[in-house]
Amino acid sequence: MKRILSVVFLSCACYVVFAQSSLTMPPSGDNQKASVTQWIGPVSVTINYSSPDVHGPNGEDRTGKIWGELVHYGFIDQGFGPSKAAPWRAGANENTTITFSHDVKVNGKDLKAGTYGLFLDVEKQGSWKWIFSKNSNSWGSYFYDEREDALRAETQPEDGAYTEYLTFGFDDRKANSAVAFLQWENKRVPFKIEVPNVNDLYVAIWRDELRGDKGFDYRNLSAAAQFCVRNKMNLEDALRWADMAINTPFFGREEFSTLQTKAMVLSAMGNSTEADILMAKAIKHPTATAMNIHQYGRMLLNEGKNEKALEVFKLNRERNPQDTFTTYVGLARGYTAIGDKKNAIKNWETAIKNLPEDQKGNLQVYEAELKKLKG
Repeated sequence: MKRILSVVFLSCACYVVFAQSSLTMPPSGDNQKASVTQWIGPVSVTINYSSPDVHGPNGEDRTGKIWGELVHYGFIDQGFGPSKAAPWRAGANENTTITFSHDVKVNGKDLKAGTYGLFLDVEKQGSWKWIFSKNSNSWGSYFYDEREDALRAETQPEDGAYTEYLTFGFDDRKANSAVAFLQWENKRVPFKIEVPNVNDLYVAIWRDELRGDKGFDYRNLSAAAQFCVRNKMNLEDALRWADMAINTPFFGREEFSTLQTKAMVLSAMGNSTEADILMAKAIKHPTATAMNIHQYGRMLLNEGKNEKALEVFKLNRERNPQDTFTTYVGLARGYTAIGDKKNAIKNWETAIKNLPEDQKGNLQVYEAELKKLKG
């Protein structure tokens, strides 16, 4: 009896599965699905849509009949569904959707992370409006309800290159922003997405990552600290990460790069005395290369610390006698900075005489420096 019941149950289960399954069919009107994703720093923006073409499913030419005809102006009653004032669905078939992984600004207005139905209010005259709806699961705009609007953002349609298939894309990409656009036939309709706190997001991610396996690599700790210095932010975190890069047992490394990183943090925090002491240690460390020391000297020149820079260039020449080019360039620049033309000329002449193959493209630059001193 138990066996008979089992067979009956399995037969019913199979029937339910088959009854609820359907074939994967071509999209309605052959409006193929499409998706585009753009990252703005650590923030992802994804638009999913169905893409109609100007010539239509039967090949009919609809050029000149897209805007205001196929795509209706304003809000209309489409004769189906509860919405009596529906905007255009900004695509075909199901809702066009846009997903933000983090909070953003759209045309300067705040919008929370999430997935939204994306609609467009197309007008014959004046500005158009992008509409971000909390309802992202409906078919088309038949069920559009303005009470579900999360945001409306005004936009101005622009003339665009002819585009057969409705296409979403991104351009004008920057570190903390990008311009999303819809382009179809002869129109381009943009909206700007900004992530004003993009650097804060990076630091928040690192706080989490550096507590895991990524925190066992001193290079990751140094990189995070240097980023904070360059962007003048989260210096307390930066100092902690710089210390960990040097001092953590087993994976910390005391070397030129990590000592310099900590010195950079201290300098950014206003502790120049301790930063200078640390850099004096760094340039004498066995890991310090001739180029490391030279670049530090150049940095001091840029800060107007000419006497100190010359001392660094002298140290570099003393520590790296085998380097017959970079060390002499440093001395030439150092003596030039303090007004000692005689020694500057002598060191430029030595450096140019020992010009390495990979520097021959810069020969005219070095000769101009020498000529200026002699003149």
